[in-house]
Amino acid sequence: ASVAGQPGVSAKATRTVDVTMNDTMRFSPDAIPVKAGDTIRFQVRNAGKVEHEMVIGTTAELKEHAKMMREMAGEKHAAPNKLTLAPGAQGTLVWRFDKAGTVDFACLVPGHFEAGMVGKVVVKK
Repeated sequence: ASVAGQPGVSAKATRTVDVTMNDTMRFSPDAIPVKAGDTIRFQVRNAGKVEHEMVIGTTAELKEHAKMMREMAGEKHAAPNKLTLAPGAQGTLVWRFDKAGTVDFACLVPGHFEAGMVGKVVVKK
């Protein structure tokens, strides 16, 4: 398992958190408290007019992935820690947070991460 946690099982979700992404390059909320061991069902909505995504990872993982996305613009891929949504679309991302600490999430559409479209999950013991 990554320091950031691991894919969760929806049926085992301990709670649901609604997250909105918008064209001001922000997530709402951008800070989410959880307990170590929690499986969170993120109900994510793109309220913007451009594509956005929510990717969970460590700061280093997200920076590396953002660089790769800039180099391979237009490339599409799926991963359990990633949800890409078209304008007006909604989706679900389920993640288990195993260890106390801070786990980051970001939009890695080229330019969005750099514009500050990031958030944190604060995992408490």
